Amino acid sequence: MAESAAALRRRLTAELRRLRAQANLTQRQVADSLDWSPSKVIRIEQGSVRIQVTDLQALLVLYGVSDPDPVSELTAMARESKKLPFTEYRDILSAEAVTYFQYEANASIIRQVALNGVPGLLQTEEYTRALLKAYRIEGDHADRLVESRKERRELFERATPPQTFFVFDESVLRRVVGGHKTMSRQIDHLVAMSQRPEVSIQVLQFSIGAHPALAGPFILLEFPAANDPDVIFVENALGDTLYRDDPEITARYREQFWTLEDVATPRDDFEKIARSQSWSAPVA
Repeated sequence: MAESAAALRRRLTAELRRLRAQANLTQRQVADSLDWSPSKVIRIEQGSVRIQVTDLQALLVLYGVSDPDPVSELTAMARESKKLPFTEYRDILSAEAVTYFQYEANASIIRQVALNGVPGLLQTEEYTRALLKAYRIEGDHADRLVESRKERRELFERATPPQTFFVFDESVLRRVVGGHKTMSRQIDHLVAMSQRPEVSIQVLQFSIGAHPALAGPFILLEFPAANDPDVIFVENALGDTLYRDDPEITARYREQFWTLEDVATPRDDFEKIARSQSWSAPVA
């Protein structure tokens, strides 16, 4: 139910956007009609807040939806979509991070460009703790962040795990996080993960020079339901994570990802590239 809740929320918000457009109303007109702030309508349609059943019913009346069947179905979706994963980490994670983890848990395809470090889904615990220490996060806070990443990685253990495509800048492999032993074991883990059929890891070597990803890392999530739009997560210059599900925007990022895959090293060469570092020999 935890996984389906994320999908339900996304389908619900997509349907609410469709119904508003069908009613030929802007977000501001909806807000004015219901005596809400425009930001409340925006947050509901983005899925960044849980919609209360009473608010949903007010929207449906405004949009002219009176048929009992769709009203009942949407109401059930609103109730079930409150059962979202990772809510127990809200005291240590930003709202944006929790939102991302919930979407990630339900994705069927994950495409990620990493420029500065190994993505959380592929990190060993040692590597994660070394990063947290560098961020001056230790003790119980660090332990719970480690647990949240372990929970994220459970998606690889599903009967049908998502297809995951990673493109690393070469600096991800060259930066020694936590010392040579920690990094060497991290490389071993990356090599093992890259040999799984659902995981692809490619490297943007320094020799290719400038490339589109230098503008910043991003993650593109795709979902199994045909009416569940793709979502792009982009980190801005201030370190904030922004997400959009506009089809034109997500299409541009998908094309950019494919371009990066074309210039990156082939996925079958990852082990050779990863072990080419002078410090990367396996450590007992």
